[in-house]
Amino acid sequence: MALYTGKSIVVTGASSGIGKALCLALAPQRPRLGLAARDTARLEEVAAQCRAAGAETRVVPTDVTSIDQCRRLVDRTVEAFGCLDVLVNNAGVGMLARFDETEDLSVYERLMKVNYLGCVYPTYYALPHLKKSRGQIVVMASLAGLTGVPTRSGYAATKHAVFGFFDSLRIELDGTGVSVTMVAPYFVRSEIHRRAAGPDGQPLGASPMQEDRIMTAEECAALTVAGMERRQRLVITNWRGGRLSRLLRIFAPGVVDGLARKAVREGK
Repeated sequence: MALYTGKSIVVTGASSGIGKALCLALAPQRPRLGLAARDTARLEEVAAQCRAAGAETRVVPTDVTSIDQCRRLVDRTVEAFGCLDVLVNNAGVGMLARFDETEDLSVYERLMKVNYLGCVYPTYYALPHLKKSRGQIVVMASLAGLTGVPTRSGYAATKHAVFGFFDSLRIELDGTGVSVTMVAPYFVRSEIHRRAAGPDGQPLGASPMQEDRIMTAEECAALTVAGMERRQRLVITNWRGGRLSRLLRIFAPGVVDGLARKAVREGK
């Protein structure tokens, strides 16, 4: 029997990108998936694909910046499946702009609400159930939460907050049986680049990345599932961009800054 067979799993941001890929990667194990995002039509499409692959599904349209909707997400999933075993905090939005060129500061507040509080709220309501099941919290963070990234200062700030919160929560949960897995992808091919806010706070409309040179959402999802199955503390999806940079950050921080500038410039 696969590890997640029959397990109740909530995935936020499940309508596209890494969230969708993650649901489809888990589906052959025949879990029970609670799919959350704002776009109901796209959620239903993902749910149908997951059911075809063997999963049971429940669609719960959710705006993760709403406390009430996050409570409803957990309540409806538990009502449907009887328990909650895994929470995957994946919903997120991007931003691509230098701080000194930003025209609309309200985008910083929006980023923090989605990327940080949009993880905190579902976790708060899921935690009592996860303690009962000795379950898992999985957080789709970013390499930008471990180092500085030029033109992504607003986005990086939210991901640093995510790491700070969940690294602290992991210690608080010691002895409860609940594990916390942080996932730190490098650049991943998904809609987040096209939808990222520009200096004026509006979506860019086109990806600034060289999409054919970066990891696919499916590749990221496969690495994530492997880390989940091992209850791995931290999953970094790229050696040069991530694990090597963590070492260099300690011993040669200037080198890391240079690598970050080069990676953004080359889009890889």
